[in-house]
Amino acid sequence: MGTEHSKSEGRRSMVFLRKGPKLPAWEDALLAGKEPKSLLKRGLRYVSLSLIMKGMTSTPDFLWGLPEVQKLNLSRNQLMVIPPSLGKLDRLVVLNLGGNCLKCLPKEIGLLRNLKVLFVNMNRLTEVPAELSLCRKLEVLSLSHNCISQLPLSFTDLTSLRKLNLSNNRFVQIPLCIFALRNLDFLHLGSNRLEGIAESVQYLVNLQIFIIENNNIRTLPRSLCFITTLELLNVDYNAIQTLPDDLYLLHRLPRIAWNPMDKGLHIAHNPLSRPLPEVVEGGLAVLFSYLREKKEHN
Repeated sequence: MGTEHSKSEGRRSMVFLRKGPKLPAWEDALLAGKEPKSLLKRGLRYVSLSLIMKGMTSTPDFLWGLPEVQKLNLSRNQLMVIPPSLGKLDRLVVLNLGGNCLKCLPKEIGLLRNLKVLFVNMNRLTEVPAELSLCRKLEVLSLSHNCISQLPLSFTDLTSLRKLNLSNNRFVQIPLCIFALRNLDFLHLGSNRLEGIAESVQYLVNLQIFIIENNNIRTLPRSLCFITTLELLNVDYNAIQTLPDDLYLLHRLPRIAWNPMDKGLHIAHNPLSRPLPEVVEGGLAVLFSYLREKKEHN
C-alpha cells in the first residue's frame, strides 16, 4: 500500500515537472552546473555574449559579473529596464539593445568609455541621457524607431561619431548639437516631423549619406549645396517645390536615384513646380545644367 502510494506521488511529480515552463538557454546553462563564463565566445578580437531572442523581461544577474565582455547582444527580447549595473561592463565595445521595451537608459551608460557601437533602435525611448556623451569613442549610434524629440546639448562631445540613425522618431527640427559632429559621414533623419533644414548643415563637411525622406520639408537650404562630399541625398516624400540653384555643386551625386539603396539624388514624391518635374525626368545631368543656366541668368 505504501509502495503504491509512493509510486502515485512520483507519477504526479513527473507530470508536474513536465508541465513546467521550458527554461531559457542561459538559465538552463546555469542550472546544468555550468559557469556563466561558458556562455562567452572568445574570438580573435573580442569576447562576446549573445542573448538574442531569449524572451527575457529582465537582465540575468550573472551578466554583471562578466566584466570581460566586449560585445553584448541583448536585442529582440522584452526588456523593460537596463539596471545601473550596466556600468560594470566597462570593456564593452559593441552593445545591442535593439528591439526591446526600454523607456530610458541608465545614466551609468556613461561609464562605458570603450563603447564604439550602440544600437537602441526599436524601443520606447522618449529621451537620451546626457551621460551618453561621455562615451567619447562612440562611432556608430542607432536610436531609430523610438519616441525621441530632442537630444542633449552635450552630444557635441561625441566627436568620434561617424554614423547616426535618428529615423522614425518625433523630431520637428534637426537638433543643433548634430551640426557640431564634423566626422559624421551618415545621417538618417527619415520619417520624423521635420519642417526645414538649418543653414548650419554646411558644417557637416564629411557627410556622404544624408537621408531626410518622409518629412514635411518645403525647401532645401543653399548651404546644403556646399557639402560636396555627398554621394546620396534622399529627400523623397516631402513638400519640396523648388530646388536651390547651387545644387549642381554636389558633383559626387551620380544620378537621379529611385532605388532606396542607390547613391544619387532621391527627389521623388515632391510637389515640384514646373518645369522641374520634366527636367528631373531627363536625368541628373540635365537637371544640373538647367540649374546652372538658371543661376547665370539671375
